[in-house]
Amino acid sequence: MSTNSHRASDGFTLIELMVVIFIIGILSAVAIPMMRGRMDSAKWAEGRAAAGSIRTAARAYCAEKGRGYTYDASVDLSVLGFGATDLEGKYFSQNCYTIAFKGYDDYLITVNAAVSLGDAPSVPLQATMDQGAVWGE
Repeated sequence: MSTNSHRASDGFTLIELMVVIFIIGILSAVAIPMMRGRMDSAKWAEGRAAAGSIRTAARAYCAEKGRGYTYDASVDLSVLGFGATDLEGKYFSQNCYTIAFKGYDDYLITVNAAVSLGDAPSVPLQATMDQGAVWGE
């Protein structure tokens, strides 16, 4: 009878575990910054959608007042028909949006994430949309 039997391995070696942890660390270091950008983009979708609603209201306001009307440079959003909570969302509140008129059908809508609610998008802090729905930062 031979007493020289080998025991089967019952688990992973320390080296194997360290390699797996190292690989997971590298993958998470690459994935987390990419996900952060996607999350900010998704949060900005709410701000851009509300700015689109403001643009629609501004177009109706310009059509109603006409070319001869003297437009105030800064118009309160209630003048465009928005109530106190109409633009409230998860990431942006009504005080994040401003509109500045330059003249008939010439205005700039600003969305400011710096004064937004809770977990606001970090990049960019502000975005603008003109009357032609062209976005700038």
